Amino acid sequence: MGSNIAINEKIEKYINDNSIKLNPIQKEIILYNNDLGDIKRMQISISQCHFLHLIIKTSKIERVLEIGTFTGLSALTMSLALPKNGSLVALDKNLNTSKVAKDFFKKANQEDKIKLIIKPALESLKDLINNNEKFDLVFIDADKENYKKYYDLSLDLVKINGLIVIDNVLWHGDVINKKKKDKLSINIRNFNSYVNSDKRTESLILPVGDGLAVCRKL
Repeated sequence: MGSNIAINEKIEKYINDNSIKLNPIQKEIILYNNDLGDIKRMQISISQCHFLHLIIKTSKIERVLEIGTFTGLSALTMSLALPKNGSLVALDKNLNTSKVAKDFFKKANQEDKIKLIIKPALESLKDLINNNEKFDLVFIDADKENYKKYYDLSLDLVKINGLIVIDNVLWHGDVINKKKKDKLSINIRNFNSYVNSDKRTESLILPVGDGLAVCRKL
């Protein structure tokens, strides 16, 4: 049985150098985030950008819901991969980062594809359900305390055979560290177990970035 290669910074750079090239505005967002200090960790990795791009292209996805937008890298990545008639609804409650994201969307000529709703995501999700909205893909990358609620509500919004992709499910490797008993580490462990045992989906975890759970609605 083959073993997975350990990904260090040099290998990650090699992978990125030999993968899909980022749009200039994607690169600009990354540079902007680098100056934000510790909160830049809220940004998805470049390898996750590549994954989201490819899965949208190959799965012929047209409508995306994003829960947690930050400064817009993931939303822009997915919007750029969508067809001309595609659309993306992005949910975030932070006024400041949402304004930054909107500016980047406009700069990349994607503002007509992306609708950004600025209020608590749980409220927005319930509104979308009440409006009978449906999506081909839901991407969850928000506060970890509410992951289970986001996931359950997303199942009412995603189509049969649609995908729910969740970030940070390996939680910097702390999911396997039994000494890590902080609230967030425990929450992610419990969430992963919940998804794994959920008969409404089939799922897998990919070691891309900080770990992506990919779930197909049955």
